[in-house]
Amino acid sequence: MPELPEVEVSRLGISPHLQGQQLTKVVARQRQLRWWVPDEVVQQQQQPILAVRRRAKYLLLDLPGGSIILHLGMSGHLKVVPADLAPGKHDHLDLLFANGTALRLNDTRRFGAVLWQAQGEQHPLLAQLGPEPLTADFTAETLIQACQRRGTAIKLVLMDNHVVVGVGNIYANEALFKAGINPQQPARDVSADKLALLCTIVKETLAAAIVQGGTTLRDFSQVDGKPGYFKQELLVYGRGGQPCVNCGTALSEVRLGQRSTVFCPLCQPLLQKN
Repeated sequence: MPELPEVEVSRLGISPHLQGQQLTKVVARQRQLRWWVPDEVVQQQQQPILAVRRRAKYLLLDLPGGSIILHLGMSGHLKVVPADLAPGKHDHLDLLFANGTALRLNDTRRFGAVLWQAQGEQHPLLAQLGPEPLTADFTAETLIQACQRRGTAIKLVLMDNHVVVGVGNIYANEALFKAGINPQQPARDVSADKLALLCTIVKETLAAAIVQGGTTLRDFSQVDGKPGYFKQELLVYGRGGQPCVNCGTALSEVRLGQRSTVFCPLCQPLLQKN
């Protein structure tokens, strides 16, 4: 599934083409995605796009009466195309604009979503989300407080959207490696200094991925069709059994929360509580 950097890259890619444009019509060829595309979305017409925002891994297209919420799921991607371009097999939804272009959602597996949030309301999927990692709301202190009484593995806490949004599996692996923290370490046993370092590294890692265009995954490409370029710099994710870039030790791979977790047993030792 695309992670926060990939979603932010999509936002940056579509925003110049959408913001200020007049949405004339919504064409839904397939309304049964992860959830049914609501009537409020397909009924939108003759409305200006006021802003293109991101919240966690959701994109929000702000209109005067509310926001269209887009989630790319595991295989969805967005492209800005000429409105009269014939749709492909998995091109499920178009937002048509007065300037002759369209924002097209392609989703082979239909795990994505197109939802509606009325003006002044908050969609249930967004209501309980934690702070954005690249803002001042996510601090060392918030992370330390979240970890104080948790016996859960630190990696799972870092991926908890109530603690901080958008730190998915790839970047949790990478950040914990850079911070020298074993992903299996109970969160309450990680020192305050280490958590402060982890907070900084999470911000740096996500920001670097956004700058470099997001990570190239099998089902992800940027709006202009170019892949992301961050994968070549991944230090541990997807490298189980390969030598650690720091010490040469074979990287270990386990599963935490049903997700692949890769770490260096030497650089990220599992500390025993005294």
